[in-house]
Amino acid sequence: MPDKQIVMYVRSEFICPYVKIAERVLRKHELPYREVDIDTDNEARQRVRAWTGFLSVPTILISDGDSVVPYDMPAALPEGASPRGVDRGTMISEPSGRQLEQWLEKHGLLPEKSLLNTDQK
Repeated sequence: MPDKQIVMYVRSEFICPYVKIAERVLRKHELPYREVDIDTDNEARQRVRAWTGFLSVPTILISDGDSVVPYDMPAALPEGASPRGVDRGTMISEPSGRQLEQWLEKHGLLPEKSLLNTDQK
């Protein structure tokens, strides 16, 4: 995925353990990502709410180039359903370390051998 990038939506006014897990996984595998703060960017806040039904962070996606939206429409969630850990194709929200690694591997961003147990909270 040469022209794809990882984008992680976060909140600066709320410390979420799932954001810390995602940061740790991405750092461990030396994967660059773009961070979008939904507390300072109202359009980003509205996007996350539309995508997840909540202010779910981290919401992590794969985009084209400099875009901050998924390169392909993520699978829909049933209304009111929690997005936590649900692989929606180009998007995942509030994943455990293992879920994030599996999602990254599926998208060709991690070799299979790199999967580690990073479910610590």
